[in-house]
Amino acid sequence: MREDCEVCEFAVIGKPVPSFGEINTFNPKAGGFGKFSLEEAKKNKKWTVLVFYPADYTFVCPTELADYAGKQEELEKMGAQIVSISTDTHFVHMAWQRDEKLLENVKFTMGADPTGRVSRIFGVYDEDSGLALRGTFIINPEGTLVASEVNFYNVGRNADELVRKVEANIHVSTHPDEVCPAKWHKGEKTIKPGPNVVGKVYEALQ
Repeated sequence: MREDCEVCEFAVIGKPVPSFGEINTFNPKAGGFGKFSLEEAKKNKKWTVLVFYPADYTFVCPTELADYAGKQEELEKMGAQIVSISTDTHFVHMAWQRDEKLLENVKFTMGADPTGRVSRIFGVYDEDSGLALRGTFIINPEGTLVASEVNFYNVGRNADELVRKVEANIHVSTHPDEVCPAKWHKGEKTIKPGPNVVGKVYEALQ
């Protein structure tokens, strides 16, 4: 995906996300256009979830965005915002959100990346098709990329798992001496790494 890319910086897990400036957006809640920048999210101390998808007026994409819409309120209560992004323009986003019944509850910001500039930074731009793969990226309030998931065109994602990942990352950000085991959910037991836990993870989780 990156062979012909002119972007010199890429988003890397555990590192600050390179600045990509502002992108045009459609805001279904306000019914109008706007801008999104990671710098503004950092200023507002927001966790940011960037949801890249191939294209408006397609088949799997509206099911995914509808699924994310069902978790928007829960994520916002945690201090996280969703921004969906495709290579369509913000004008097409507006028309699609109004036309597609599955999207009637979508209220999160819909970002436009018609040149593929932002998609390239996150490594999801398909040079052959000009579309973005299904990439989900969680960025903490300091602008560091803490989680990523990329699927091909034909497999949709699960918003429940996204919520779990956001919860887990928020927890470890405030409890840096702990780690979250597989399938961890808020309120469940974590692990505090140390010599006494080596070979004794089962006991530590009891």
